[in-house]
Amino acid sequence: MSDPLVVRGRAWLFGEDNLNTDLMMPQTVFGKSLEEQVRAVFATYRPGWVEEVQAGDILVGGRNFGTGSSRPASLLLKRLGIAAVVAETLNGLFYRNSVNYALPAMECPGVRELVAEGEVLRLEIATGIVENVTRNERRTGTKMPEFLQAIVRSGGIMERLRAEGYF
Repeated sequence: MSDPLVVRGRAWLFGEDNLNTDLMMPQTVFGKSLEEQVRAVFATYRPGWVEEVQAGDILVGGRNFGTGSSRPASLLLKRLGIAAVVAETLNGLFYRNSVNYALPAMECPGVRELVAEGEVLRLEIATGIVENVTRNERRTGTKMPEFLQAIVRSGGIMERLRAEGYF
């Protein structure tokens, strides 16, 4: 079984600072099926993007990526096929939601300069390594704490709690 914290995939650049979860999960899809919600990810910000995403792709963000409300945007990104998120900085709530939904996420200052859209990245979330495979360049970002790694490796917070006997 492969480690979910080691990810290799095509990069999608969403480098604008303060990219809000409202753009990832618009209010118009509340109460709709999960499939309909996934189809609406970034629909107003980048129309047609969801049709281009392939399983294993990596989303690259700017500063304070995922700011906004506690909408389950991380779940939608994961269901869409995004394998990981790496950003200059992550909004704290988005980061913890990502961990809870088993979507690997990490911060790496300078990542926007490291990658152009479509290039191949390799992330080692546990160690903080971000490698641009296309250019053979790498940077070091923030390591994910071990207790959060355990949640992601378990498949998310609910699976982790179940494994620990909470229900």
